[in-house]
Amino acid sequence: MHAAEIFLKDWRNISEMKFQPDAAVNIFFGRNAQGKTNILESINFASLLRSRAGKETELIRWGESVALLRIKFFKAGVSHELAIEISSERRRRIFLDANPIRPRELIGKLNSVFFSPEDLFMFKGSPTDRRKFLDAQISQASPVYFMDLLRYNRIVEQRNVLLKKIRDGEFGANELELWDEQLALAAEKILIKRLSSVRKLNDLANAAQQKISAHSENLSVVYEMSGLNAEENLAEKFFNLLRAKRADDIRNGTTSKGPHRDDLKFFVNGRELKLFGSQGQLRTVSLALKLSELQFLKSETGEYPLLLLDDVMSELDADRREMLTEFLRREKIQTLITATDRAYFPPQSFGKIFSVEAGRLIE
Repeated sequence: MHAAEIFLKDWRNISEMKFQPDAAVNIFFGRNAQGKTNILESINFASLLRSRAGKETELIRWGESVALLRIKFFKAGVSHELAIEISSERRRRIFLDANPIRPRELIGKLNSVFFSPEDLFMFKGSPTDRRKFLDAQISQASPVYFMDLLRYNRIVEQRNVLLKKIRDGEFGANELELWDEQLALAAEKILIKRLSSVRKLNDLANAAQQKISAHSENLSVVYEMSGLNAEENLAEKFFNLLRAKRADDIRNGTTSKGPHRDDLKFFVNGRELKLFGSQGQLRTVSLALKLSELQFLKSETGEYPLLLLDDVMSELDADRREMLTEFLRREKIQTLITATDRAYFPPQSFGKIFSVEAGRLIE
């Protein structure tokens, strides 16, 4: 997969920009706050409809009412054009090959892996961040999983509404029986896919970790289910768990167990990264995980996603930078990199170079 042309209009601080990225590596140089990250963020938004903005309308350039993103890309050798229009006055509109599509139909069309210094916070942050990371990778590889996840979350929301009504005396607890059966079946689909995906990510990430650390560190990625400790008969066991927690859930008005409460844990040489990881280990694991994401999506879809590296070279030491650039050359992954210092890159030709100044692109 690779992008052939990217067009932005009134996106963040970018008035208008159109460029054809190289099929290999593209480096965007510039001082801070010039718009480099906005370019990468737009591509990631086209993949997952996620951004750092608190509100989607914050993506629109100040003083304007509409932001437009258009990407021409090749997937499995077939040309496509994706367009997204964000308006302050109406609902977001998405078009694929000039045909309108719903947001849920976008996931898995343009795959990307986004790597920024903020990823270091995921390991010591909340379980929500780690679930989002996992769900994003699986959803890009499997749109069916994304639909199953939407259905599961919708059932949890409806069950929580019912729990509050039962607590308030509007309904009896027996009303939960049918909802719990549906939730258990929906949860099983999520868990089966997450568990199998984490096993694959674990193998890929550990191989990358060993290479980066010169075989001095082993990385384990573990999926932790809330309230369950075995992978057989998941629907039945989760249904029984919901029954056991029913009184607590009614009292609190929320569903206390399930995939929406699960977590990912990372261990380096048997020690949990969240509790004992050094800054160097955090950087190594973060890089290993991103490399494993690339390999995971390739193994699931047949081709590499776009790789977006936002100012990560400054976070890596010379050895890790060399390992990463060697990997990019070898695997021929289309990559967009932002940086403030050209010294992070080898003197020989490494890719197409752009300069970014005040939202403008200079080749």
